Amino acid sequence: MDFRGYEPVIGLEIHAQLKTQSKMFCSDSTKFDALDNENTSPVSVGMPGALPVINKKAVEMSIQAGLALGCQIRHKSVFARKNYFYPDLPKGYQISQYDQPLCEHGKIQFVLDNEVKTISITRAHMEEDAGQSQHIGEYTLINYNRSGVPLLEIVSGPDLRTAKEAAEYARTVRQILRYLDVCDGNLEEGSLRCDCNVSVRKIGAPEFGTKVEIKNINSFRFIEKAIEFEIDRQIDMVEQGQKISQETRLFDPDKNQTISMRSKENAQEYRYFPDPDLLPVIVTDEEIQRLKSLLPELPVQRAQRFIKEFQLPEYDALILTAEKELADYFEKTALQSKNAKAASNWIMTELLRELKQTEKHISQSPVSEATLSELIGMIDQNIISGKMAKSVFSECWKTGKSPAQIVKEHNWVQITDTNAIEKVIEDILAQNPSQVADFRGGRTKVFGFFVGLAMKATKGQASPDLVNQILTIKLSGQ
Repeated sequence: MDFRGYEPVIGLEIHAQLKTQSKMFCSDSTKFDALDNENTSPVSVGMPGALPVINKKAVEMSIQAGLALGCQIRHKSVFARKNYFYPDLPKGYQISQYDQPLCEHGKIQFVLDNEVKTISITRAHMEEDAGQSQHIGEYTLINYNRSGVPLLEIVSGPDLRTAKEAAEYARTVRQILRYLDVCDGNLEEGSLRCDCNVSVRKIGAPEFGTKVEIKNINSFRFIEKAIEFEIDRQIDMVEQGQKISQETRLFDPDKNQTISMRSKENAQEYRYFPDPDLLPVIVTDEEIQRLKSLLPELPVQRAQRFIKEFQLPEYDALILTAEKELADYFEKTALQSKNAKAASNWIMTELLRELKQTEKHISQSPVSEATLSELIGMIDQNIISGKMAKSVFSECWKTGKSPAQIVKEHNWVQITDTNAIEKVIEDILAQNPSQVADFRGGRTKVFGFFVGLAMKATKGQASPDLVNQILTIKLSGQ
């Protein structure tokens, strides 16, 4: 991309809510659709004297995420108090991790424009989420349901150089977390949020430029648009001789621009110190190995296996492993049908199209793996043609019936009787002598005309292979 002689330097901080049933330091529910302030207790609203207790499951999920992100796991990590005042932070501090995070020094890889990108992960630390402020007219209402929900903050190195890279990195992190089932990655509900740190410098300059942080972006498309705008804004300012301020900005998707939120020139001192109410988290080598043994096959490895085991093209493998549930669906269908390439084709065309049109997730598909496998088997056994199968698939989607039921009800069985097809073709050739002469005179494109007539005469039920074979013989005068 053309950055007018400048190089963007981008790093992301991804805040992922962990899929625990209770909060980070108390037993309050983490259910998203609860009534306002329903999931609260003295701990989550910061009542005096309330004491936090660490959620073991959140620690285990964080370790598994760290391992999947290639991080080293600290044997001793410490929770600290990050002190600042804001109405959605009832204690006046956030329990987070500072100089001794649970996970650090990781890296992940992804493919973008046929190039493998490797991005470092500086750290992944545990913390609690804040509440939510709702601004209604001149009033601000606070909902503390989210207060105390366990978060894993994943901080990349300053390794990203384009907005497109940043968005793909965020997608890859989300994909890994969803494969692990430690975060649902629901962007609309705020389960995954992203802060983007952006600066620019002259190409070849040794020092980074002044960093600007864009807060709380919850869409991959908005990540890309916000960073693109910010890069252009900063380059324009530098070229005009203006100083870039270290600040926090918000992205306005309606105006497609970032807007200043607050300056960081005199950033407040958070006065981090170890939380006196919480003991250090001690993790043994045995526990790390146990959690490592529970890791699922991750998307990159699964895609590579699909390429090798099922002889899929790389493009197919990457699409089919984008979501764990989709990869599971494909693998079951491929094994049951014993035709992996057909399974891939049907999933990537018919199934994904229907899912997109009906806004359904793969888990809601009315066509199960067994149903699709049965359909593929009927094609392979020449019971129905590929064209007929599309109509059968559509009926399966609408009714939930099996392919065999639908074929029987509609009498869609493929005609494979050679004599019957031959009689149809002889009649067609006899009725179209000029087109026969054209074909034999060298106009081979007219062959498709005869195929169309044959399929129409048999209501699409004739075997296409037999139609082609018999037509070739008859037209050659044999």
